[in-house]
Amino acid sequence: MAEQTVYVVDDDADVRDSLQWLLESVGLSVTSFANAQDFLDSYPQGSSGCVVMDVRMPGLSGISAQKKLPQYHIDIPLIMISGHGNVDMAVTAMTQGARTFIEKPFNDQVLLDHVQHALEQDLTNRAGQHQLLVVQQNYAALTKRERQVFEQVTKGLANQDIADFLGINRKTVEGHRANMMNKMAAHSLPELIQMAISLGIVNGYGVG
Repeated sequence: MAEQTVYVVDDDADVRDSLQWLLESVGLSVTSFANAQDFLDSYPQGSSGCVVMDVRMPGLSGISAQKKLPQYHIDIPLIMISGHGNVDMAVTAMTQGARTFIEKPFNDQVLLDHVQHALEQDLTNRAGQHQLLVVQQNYAALTKRERQVFEQVTKGLANQDIADFLGINRKTVEGHRANMMNKMAAHSLPELIQMAISLGIVNGYGVG
């Protein structure tokens, strides 16, 4: 597994240095930036980790930088750090998708706990993205007929109903269904339905 990095973005050199020291003291890899634009420009695409960013900075603020993350294809958990009086901005950051905010001066252990949870969240997110990619690739490998059977099975139709709907015999449906389940690596109907939901074929409330 690739090493995770904590990206620290703060215009205050003392804060950057103390955060870097604290995070490195527990064995974390840290890269720090004095302004948000440098972080956006320097982030290695696909890098795993999290961002600890000051909400108020000269130039590009933490709030403005947060809005730009999708443009730069940066999709890692964000922790905002907020000085006294910037709580409204920090709450705005959370409504825009930040994981949390921590008020300065912060307790070292509280910060470390939040960072650890953010790193775990990033690994979970990446595992989910990988899993979806596998499902998409498996679905792409189905024949046209297997896709039709997939869609009808996940709508709750029995084999005979699918045969009638597609105008083929039941044995043929059973063959297509077995091949489709095998290609999708689905071991049960609930698992197949979950895959259909992730593919957008079926929504969580019924048929899409």
